[in-house]
Amino acid sequence: MNPITLLLSTLFMVAAIAAAAFMNVYMAISPFLVAIFITMSVKVANVWQKFVILCVGKLQSVKGAGFFMIIPILDTVVAVIDERIQTTAFNAEQALTEDTVPVNVDAIIFWHVCDAQKAALSITDYRQAIDRVAQTTLRELIGSSMLSTLLSDRTAADAHLRDEIGG
Repeated sequence: MNPITLLLSTLFMVAAIAAAAFMNVYMAISPFLVAIFITMSVKVANVWQKFVILCVGKLQSVKGAGFFMIIPILDTVVAVIDERIQTTAFNAEQALTEDTVPVNVDAIIFWHVCDAQKAALSITDYRQAIDRVAQTTLRELIGSSMLSTLLSDRTAADAHLRDEIGG
């Protein structure tokens, strides 16, 4: 829960408790329901976050940094996408070069999400897809290269991987 939501819902809960203690229990119902509504509807996205919101199963919007509200029963936040640069370490296990020399390569890929809507709705698990594409591309690069080329010209291999993976 973000600080704004916490503050607003706490104020209404205190008002509900005060109404129950000093007035009538039935007077506490209204501020209590408002506190619950605020807890469920008020959202705050950080600068690096995108909230993908569906309204009754249909894409309503993608909200970025700042304060916004949703309608609790109709709207659903289906994904919170982090748009900062991420790193994923992976290896190509054991692959054979073109000259049939077995090599083990470990690598790190730096990536970030450019389109939060597509990342949330067009693919089941975009993080796993990035990992699989990077592994497959690395295996293909190893399989189509001679060992001496891999060892001597790493910048060309890096550029080829960058072009293939899309970075």
